Amino acid sequence: MFTTVLVANRGEIAVRVIRTLRSMGIRSVAVHSDADAGALHTRVADLAVPIGPAPAAQSYLSIERIVAACRATGAQAVHPGYGFLSENVEFARALEAAGITFIGPPVAAIEAMGDKIRAKATVRAAGVPVVPGSSEPGMDDAAVAAAAVEAGFPVLLKPSAGGGGKGMRVVTAEHELAEQIAGARREARSSFGDDTLLVERYVGNSRHIEVQVMADSHGAVVHLGERECSLQRRHQKVVEEAPSPLLSARMRATMGQAAVDAAAAVGYTGAGTVEFIVDADNPRDFFFLEMNTRLQVEHPVTEAITGLDLVELQVRVAAGEQLPFEQADVELGGHAIEARVYAEDPARGFLPQAGTVVSLTEADGEGIRVDSSLVEGGVVGSDYDPMLAKVIAWGPTRETARGRLVAALGRTAVLGVTTNVPFLRALLSDPAVVAGDLDTGLIERRGEQLTRAEDPPAGIYAAVAMALLLADEPGGVGGQGGAAVVDPWSVPGGWRVGAHAWTPRTLVVPGGEPVVVRTRGRAGDGEVRVGEGEPQRARAWLQGDRLAVALDDVTTWYAHARDGSTVWLGAEGYALPFRLVERSTGAGTAASAGGAVTAPMPGTVTVVRAAVGDEVVAGTPLLVVEAMKMEHVLVAPLDGVVTELPVTVGHQVRLDEQVAVVTPRAPEGD
Repeated sequence: MFTTVLVANRGEIAVRVIRTLRSMGIRSVAVHSDADAGALHTRVADLAVPIGPAPAAQSYLSIERIVAACRATGAQAVHPGYGFLSENVEFARALEAAGITFIGPPVAAIEAMGDKIRAKATVRAAGVPVVPGSSEPGMDDAAVAAAAVEAGFPVLLKPSAGGGGKGMRVVTAEHELAEQIAGARREARSSFGDDTLLVERYVGNSRHIEVQVMADSHGAVVHLGERECSLQRRHQKVVEEAPSPLLSARMRATMGQAAVDAAAAVGYTGAGTVEFIVDADNPRDFFFLEMNTRLQVEHPVTEAITGLDLVELQVRVAAGEQLPFEQADVELGGHAIEARVYAEDPARGFLPQAGTVVSLTEADGEGIRVDSSLVEGGVVGSDYDPMLAKVIAWGPTRETARGRLVAALGRTAVLGVTTNVPFLRALLSDPAVVAGDLDTGLIERRGEQLTRAEDPPAGIYAAVAMALLLADEPGGVGGQGGAAVVDPWSVPGGWRVGAHAWTPRTLVVPGGEPVVVRTRGRAGDGEVRVGEGEPQRARAWLQGDRLAVALDDVTTWYAHARDGSTVWLGAEGYALPFRLVERSTGAGTAASAGGAVTAPMPGTVTVVRAAVGDEVVAGTPLLVVEAMKMEHVLVAPLDGVVTELPVTVGHQVRLDEQVAVVTPRAPEGD
């Protein structure tokens, strides 16, 4: 067995792998970019090695630097996690040449399955059904377009070299092809260093079901059941569960055997996942999509129902050990569901978000597991994938697991960064999800209901006002850093100048209208009034790191934090920033110009397609902003002339930063 293993990754997967290495008595080595210095995975590892600046190409994707880190620390093996170099055949070759074990499949298996074009041919020869489409190697743009037209719309463009939904584009009409092919190639190059594309028929009413396989170097290949991964947005999984509520025991065995056949066809070893697309109306029709030659993000749900540690099995198989069980020994118990927590704003089309975690509450309880990279004070930037954590719930039945997960997400509060937690709770409470009636288009169809940003209830505004009142008192919440604000007008008896007068404060949440909240009295015995509502008796106090607010004797507990003029409050899955603003005394403010274009997410300008003076029509692409490996095309909001364009390629933009202005043409004769 290895004595030292390097984890060539970051974030929650690095933390999760290190946890198993520690339980096995193996020394762990973390690597980190400059942006991740001090990140959680560097704190929990036995050793941490810097490998370069923030851009992944110069750090986590640098084969040379990771091999050098292995040599410097004496690492005998490398666990790649998922993403980055986990399916990179050149990385596996470089480790082999250096005499370092790759905790993953052989080079030949990565080559066969890592290239989706070759993978289809390989499994087709093994008798596994595949999705119709074109997978000729080396297709140029014209060939990709021709294949799409031949397959018939809608079609799916997929990078041959990668996974995780990166670079995937659904194309519904021929006139969209040029733009979508260019975008898919850019994302594929950025994420995988290879812009080869393939074309598949897009199966609209489909379910995404994958089978976990495990194989050793002694010829044993088994499957560990399936996972349902149909709840997706932008072809990226959001919620996964095991087992699938769709499959019968007979179908489970059939798909499991197909996955074993696919793995055996390439001499696979280690953990791998064979992904299938299944006709939602006829589950007996299933097609091979791809094989991921690595650990999957959603592997915890399989661990929960099998009782196996997949990372430990990976390490033992890589060290030459035999699998300690046969297919007949695999038993599936209960049900598990996982939800991915992303730094993104569902109300803004799931665009990535950034910020500093000023307060953190993560759930625990019976049947709950949290795999996370979050720490208080940690910075969530735009350099990497926006996934922050995974919350997993197990129960003896699917409904128990689902209920536990909804409750656990309600106890999750990441203050300082906008996340998708409220969306996840809404999704898991959707009637179709409750019934197990899933398909890959569900989130898109339900989008408006699931992502609608609703105004916070009056009770939340009242709680913020009481938190501010408490902060103003000696020994209260205080300002930044928790230092109490000393009020020179207060006296020991509790009397206060103006204590019987209402003190107004104006609060604003992103995308909302200003709300005036008034308080009077003391935090321990006061009143609060939201807008024109009725006054309520109110009390606020601290219990450890939680804020308690009682409104008319009904007490609610909140996660809370103060960041300058912003108060973050979290409860029932919501984590909202309330900005304290000066009330406007004027008649109103002018609306922003209709032709202003602002950045919908913090990120980097990768393409500029217009110049000052250009005449454009509404919908004309002006520039492309990329953040966390996702592109967003910014377009002209109206017909006119580009009068301002202050950004260039490489420019780092902030959320809502103005990046262009299109001025309407003056009417003739004006």
